[in-house]
Amino acid sequence: MSDPAGVTGIGPIAGILLAGGQSRRMGGGDKCLRSLGGRPILAHIIDRAAPQVSRLMINANGDPARFAPFDIPVAADTVEGFAGPLAGVLTGMEWAAIHAPECAWIATFATDAPFFPDDLVERLTVTLLADNGDMACAKSGDRRHPVFGLWPVALAAELRAALVEGGIRKVDDWTGGYNLSVGAFAVDAIDPFFNVNRPEDLAAAESFLAD
Repeated sequence: MSDPAGVTGIGPIAGILLAGGQSRRMGGGDKCLRSLGGRPILAHIIDRAAPQVSRLMINANGDPARFAPFDIPVAADTVEGFAGPLAGVLTGMEWAAIHAPECAWIATFATDAPFFPDDLVERLTVTLLADNGDMACAKSGDRRHPVFGLWPVALAAELRAALVEGGIRKVDDWTGGYNLSVGAFAVDAIDPFFNVNRPEDLAAAESFLAD
């Protein structure tokens, strides 16, 4: 994996692949392990994310052995109760503090959106620095995508307190207390943050991939 420090201006970044959801609308199981174009969705995610960061970690609950073929570290949520994407962000921060201390920032990626931009991290960082932001997330059209974000590891303790003591679960509820930079991305043939939530979404992704 490359070190984009010279490109981003904030040093090495650890990439966190958020796969901790329960996938109810897909009938349970791991959405990211469903096949897309003959490969797991997660394989497409890794192809796009790996060149943008220094190293990768998969945030997933349950038996980590199911991700063994990808040869990437796996870490379960560090707070209990399926607390949503913020739990994955916190897990990524705390994992990076121990296992990637050279990374002052993490980038998070949803693992059910196989077409996200291959310059996502670079563009979010440019926006972050231009705004002097505390953190950053992506936007396409009129919709924000907070799970595609840049987060400072230094805020881990504050996020843990918000989750455990404050009971905060929605990303927007937490980021609202900070200077959040928003990087805008164009919607072309498909929304780059199109995510596979339902079986019909997977069929649509197959069609787009085949074009």
